[in-house]
Amino acid sequence: MFVPIHDVNALKYIRVQYVTFGLIAMNFAVWALTALTPAAVGELAALGLGFIPAVASKAAVLDPSLVIVPSDLTYITYAFIHLDFWHLASNMLFLWVFGDNVEDALGHLRFLIFYLLCAVAGAIFHSFVTPGSEGPLIGASGAISGIVAAYFILHPRVRLWILVFFRIPLPLPAFIPLTLWLAQQFIMLTLDLDGMVSWGAHVGGIIAGALLVLVMRRKGVPLFDRRVVLPKAVEVRASVPSFPRSQS
Repeated sequence: MFVPIHDVNALKYIRVQYVTFGLIAMNFAVWALTALTPAAVGELAALGLGFIPAVASKAAVLDPSLVIVPSDLTYITYAFIHLDFWHLASNMLFLWVFGDNVEDALGHLRFLIFYLLCAVAGAIFHSFVTPGSEGPLIGASGAISGIVAAYFILHPRVRLWILVFFRIPLPLPAFIPLTLWLAQQFIMLTLDLDGMVSWGAHVGGIIAGALLVLVMRRKGVPLFDRRVVLPKAVEVRASVPSFPRSQS
């Protein structure tokens, strides 16, 4: 529908978004280790690290030769597996544009926990929608959907630059494209249950992100941009009273 390319939204509490950078680097590293190797390695990673609802619910058993981590850990590990570069690139672009401000609002450690919990929620909801599926769920879309939902709640009024039809740059208030994107996920969940995209994982991440940001954000961080929060350095300068200068 659209491609986010930049938001006019400076960091207010942190200097560098270390966790966002780290997650992007980790996702690309895992992709390089799986997708740039023989196809059999990528398939093994998808089966051994991907989330398989039937295996998670004990309705099916994965061949022992394919097991890489315990099935409970696949609620998280699936979110770091991408076999398609464009799937990876689109997820990481959303993380690049929106992740820094959510990390800013939550703090580094809480943002990492938030990201992982959204991934878990995506897997749980995917399993709820397709409980008997024996195909592996892979990709960071559930966690990314949670970040988009949190950003929508935190910063709906900021200016967001997007590419429409992959070629037309357009600045809009963030709530316009994000409302359309969020609505699309719920609509597609009802229309495309058997497709290649897990809309259930997206919706699970959205619900988790919207709820978690309410309780995990820093104290004093407003919702829906109800007031402007200046960077701390600016707040300090603004709090110092000014005195008239003597003139000689």
